Amino acid sequence: MAKTRILLADDHRLVAEGLRSLLEPDFELVAIVEDGRALLEAAERYWPEVVVVDVSMPLLNGIEAVRILKKKNDKVKVVFLTMHVDVDYAISALEAGASGYVLKHSAATELLTAIGYAIQGKTYITPLLAEQIEQQKQCHLTIPASGLAVLTQRQREVLQLLAEGHSTKEAAVILNISARTVEFHKYGMMETLGVKSTAELMHFAFKHKLR
Repeated sequence: MAKTRILLADDHRLVAEGLRSLLEPDFELVAIVEDGRALLEAAERYWPEVVVVDVSMPLLNGIEAVRILKKKNDKVKVVFLTMHVDVDYAISALEAGASGYVLKHSAATELLTAIGYAIQGKTYITPLLAEQIEQQKQCHLTIPASGLAVLTQRQREVLQLLAEGHSTKEAAVILNISARTVEFHKYGMMETLGVKSTAELMHFAFKHKLR
């Protein structure tokens, strides 16, 4: 019987190598990548059945990468493995299309359980956050969009790159758009968020951990 094909995305090499030894006995680990854009390229090349991904990654964070990935291939299952004990992150991950959210400090068996759930078409949330997520989701029914949710996908991509210290020209090359378009998105974000300077925009990005 063919093993389930898994793509691993984590920018911490030691963590990734540890996960390799955990996953390889039972799964076919097709690739390990270290940033969100490499994840999208590898997913298109290898067509994994499951992607295990961190939230925080350079160039394109895991949540944005998964949003794009699911638009291209909604059949791929995604399990987030992260250090972020943050309900908002977990909810964003689920809204992006994830089938699981597991914390890195949890037992290794929890990740294997989450992958098993995903393969079966079910959702697994680490017990530490499950109840909080349900409560928060109920609250979100009456709360209007705010924070990153008010920005477009492209704006969030631009914001992360600028927050990581990339220049306008560098961000344009990475996104394959013109520098003028990057500036257009930058000033569009400032208008949407009601901030008056690049410094305020970067403060917003850091507050939302886009770096």
